[in-house]
Amino acid sequence: MKLPAISIASTPVCIPHNTPPARQTRSLVVTPMTLPIISDSAQLWTGSQAIPRLNPLHPPLVHKRIVSLETPAVHHHNHQRTLIMQRREHYRYHQGWRKPFYGTNNEREEYRKELREHLKRQIEEKCVALKLQLASRTKEAEYLCEVDRLAITGEKEQRMQHRQAMTAYRDENKRLMEQGWRDRALTRSQEALKERELLCLNPINWSGTLK
Repeated sequence: MKLPAISIASTPVCIPHNTPPARQTRSLVVTPMTLPIISDSAQLWTGSQAIPRLNPLHPPLVHKRIVSLETPAVHHHNHQRTLIMQRREHYRYHQGWRKPFYGTNNEREEYRKELREHLKRQIEEKCVALKLQLASRTKEAEYLCEVDRLAITGEKEQRMQHRQAMTAYRDENKRLMEQGWRDRALTRSQEALKERELLCLNPINWSGTLK
């Protein structure tokens, strides 16, 4: 398959036509190198579309991959693609600071306007971030206060329950002790009455001398 060819200007050779040659010499003929058209570099440079990188071993419009198909045209295309991408990057980089220094009054004013809008946007974003931070801190403080209040309330309830339990324990101990005291007093009184009755029935001093 033959690709359409383009001619690239070769190194010019200046040969005057009016001056006759002093002696007969061999004429120098420079054969221009022709490369097939793969992509229009000028059109790609003006456009914004991405330039594909070609495989030197698999040129376009060829379905079968053969090592012998490697041609200078694909390498030339890749080289032109690299140059175009470098030019685009250089143009993009220098367009950023060209307006405020070398632009017209409208371009400078537009650049200042963009800076002011950017600064305003940064200030607004910072204010929003501060508000969100303060709101989060407020919520965190409220949560900690609520946790502290619940902890204090729970501790207070525990103290009250402990106090009630200790009061009930004290009252029960007091009741048991008083009941024991009453039981022992009643037992002693009953024993004394029983001893008196036994003494009446079987006195120790029958003669009555110990009265």
